[in-house]
Amino acid sequence: MHFYVPGALIVPGDAAATASNIVTSEGLFRMGMATELVILLSEVGLSVLLYVLLRPVSRTLSLVAAVSRIVMTTIHGINLLNSSVVLLLLSGAGYLTVFAPNQLQALAMLFLDAYRYGFTIGIVFLALHASILGYLIFKSGYFPRALGALFVVASLGYLGDSFSHVLLPNHQTGAAYFAIPIAIAEIAFPLWLLFRGVNAEGWEKRTSAARVGSVAS
Repeated sequence: MHFYVPGALIVPGDAAATASNIVTSEGLFRMGMATELVILLSEVGLSVLLYVLLRPVSRTLSLVAAVSRIVMTTIHGINLLNSSVVLLLLSGAGYLTVFAPNQLQALAMLFLDAYRYGFTIGIVFLALHASILGYLIFKSGYFPRALGALFVVASLGYLGDSFSHVLLPNHQTGAAYFAIPIAIAEIAFPLWLLFRGVNAEGWEKRTSAARVGSVAS
């Protein structure tokens, strides 16, 4: 939704053309919303999985990382209401005849812009998640330290991109100098989990040490 719709359907500065594109390709617009819902549901499971994997390093930091990612997921879920309003405004419902067509188109564009800002606000919490995740991976001993460093760099990209979007007029989210470290980190870590997995011996050692520390305290 966030990545496909802007390029395919939204015409910057042209509310009429954008509204026409969405009405003509309503199925694609709805499919984008459905896809984002599936991604958000998977984020909940991913948050729990990462918490369990990295809890032996630091229970507190792992919890903060998980909560911050779930906060992002919640914000993005609520943010989808903006897309729903766009569909309602362009639905042609009878009660909307009190508005002129150009007013409805302008309102639809307003809610599309609101969606963009809502997405950016959610990414701020993902930046917090990524920075803590990177630190935990770096310290874990059962994941490559390079992956942890990548996530720390990616978190700076998320943070820089988000605040630039809020502070700078006409900033284009996803500029290459922000997107490259983010893309590398988000691709490298899942691939590592898929093909190499967790170093079981290192994880068990960390888990045992955490249990001993918990008993001692």
